Amino acid sequence: MNKIYILLGANLGSPIAQLAKASILLKDKIGPVISESSIYESQGWGVEDQPLFYNQALIIQTNLDKQESLRICQEIEIELGRVRLEKWGARLIDIDIIYFNDEIYESENLSIPHPLLQFRNFVLIPLCEIAEDYQHPVLLKTTRQLLAISEDRLSVNRVGQ
Repeated sequence: MNKIYILLGANLGSPIAQLAKASILLKDKIGPVISESSIYESQGWGVEDQPLFYNQALIIQTNLDKQESLRICQEIEIELGRVRLEKWGARLIDIDIIYFNDEIYESENLSIPHPLLQFRNFVLIPLCEIAEDYQHPVLLKTTRQLLAISEDRLSVNRVGQ
């Protein structure tokens, strides 16, 4: 059984409802959600002039491999109305694979661990809530340690379960 760590994000439409829909679809198509963080609100990262983002971290158990998991995540994004227009721009839903077990993996369409997670508090804070002692397989630091040394100063606030 594989353990996949996912970050959901949305800032268009009804973002909190989009996160809930994505979570249900992930459970139905990939496997049971064994842990989920609260929902957090944050400023956009990389592009400033856009609505606030809402994020939630999930841990899912699955029998699927990482490429099949990615394919299904992308299908769910499309099902929920995602159109890829601008890197780091506004979106109805974003589903990112952060970790897959404790593996290190690189392909044309997938990097595990997610290559920017250690620079983004909107990833680290929800992830710390559900996996604070998980050790990054490349940096060899826990989520809590990565958050403690993060230089990201954008505000991230808990808004709900």
